[in-house]
Amino acid sequence: MSKVQYQCSMSLDGFIAGPGGDMSWLGELELESDPATAAIVHQVGALLIGNNTFRGDDPNKGTESEGAYGGQWTGPSFVLTHRIPDTPVPDVTFVSDLETAVAAAKEAAGGKVVSVLGANVAKQLIEAGLLDEILVWITPVLLGDGVRLFDHPGGTNIKLEVLDMTGPNMLMRVVK
Repeated sequence: MSKVQYQCSMSLDGFIAGPGGDMSWLGELELESDPATAAIVHQVGALLIGNNTFRGDDPNKGTESEGAYGGQWTGPSFVLTHRIPDTPVPDVTFVSDLETAVAAAKEAAGGKVVSVLGANVAKQLIEAGLLDEILVWITPVLLGDGVRLFDHPGGTNIKLEVLDMTGPNMLMRVVK
């Protein structure tokens, strides 16, 4: 059965994007040189992407590395949005309901990982009890401001269990 796994790069001070969702800082890093990171794309069967991430700031835009996993991703993508476009996008399905999006992505993944991209959709999955794991690449940069890995005004306590720590990667299971 497919796992739903939030995957992201995070600055040491806890941000996955800079102010306004700026992702240009990722273009300066060489994450693809890490063998564990390069292997991740082969474990993914489908993407579940937040609307802001889908329409956001790709640090590789306009290059051959544009797109998820530095342009290495090909396969089904599901975008969670309330603004479904009139014009279809190849290999992208737009879904307005969280549970429907998860079910469709899991089916399309065929037993492989459903990779979640986007802080807001990951937060929704955590709150709905639908997120299985979090995979974070801790990057050697301090951003000082921006989009947090997980933001819950007023605070909350989500229990995680560390499954693996390899190089800059940390894999955690969400304790339900």
